[in-house]
Amino acid sequence: MNVIMNGRHLDITPALRSYAEEKIGRFDKYLSNITEAVVTLSVEKYRHKAEVLLKVNGVQIQAEGKTGEVYSAIDQVVEKLEKQVVKYKEKLHDHRKGEKKTAETPEGAGAERGRIIKHKRFDMKPMSSEEAVNHMEFLDKNFFVFTNDRSGDVNVVYRRDDGNYGLIEPEK
Repeated sequence: MNVIMNGRHLDITPALRSYAEEKIGRFDKYLSNITEAVVTLSVEKYRHKAEVLLKVNGVQIQAEGKTGEVYSAIDQVVEKLEKQVVKYKEKLHDHRKGEKKTAETPEGAGAERGRIIKHKRFDMKPMSSEEAVNHMEFLDKNFFVFTNDRSGDVNVVYRRDDGNYGLIEPEK
């Protein structure tokens, strides 16, 4: 696995790099096909933030941890990633058997309102709505934008308050 370390407002010391690589390297035991892990460590006001993005067979598994100390932020993000990896493996296993799992209850998340504070770009490979739901779950997000493989249109899947999922399609 290729581990890429980035630091924002924080110098990545050899000890910090070694600690993060050791923690992230554990996921090789669970998923042998991880191609890349992007680790971003940053300081925001008085909090340390650790973000990790694992790339596995074209799927991205992402988590972040925020604490008062950088090492505990790494530990927190690793715990969250473990849950995501377990969820990913279960979905792969269930998908092979042709079973469907019930949706989990959504987690509430607060966000700053009124202005665009983050901009992201990503490839939108064509996929089914079921694949899009899986990607949304692996990224631990409440919605996912994708290109529908049947219609070629841009669609959105989202997690509903009742634990089910919704699909938004454009009218023709």
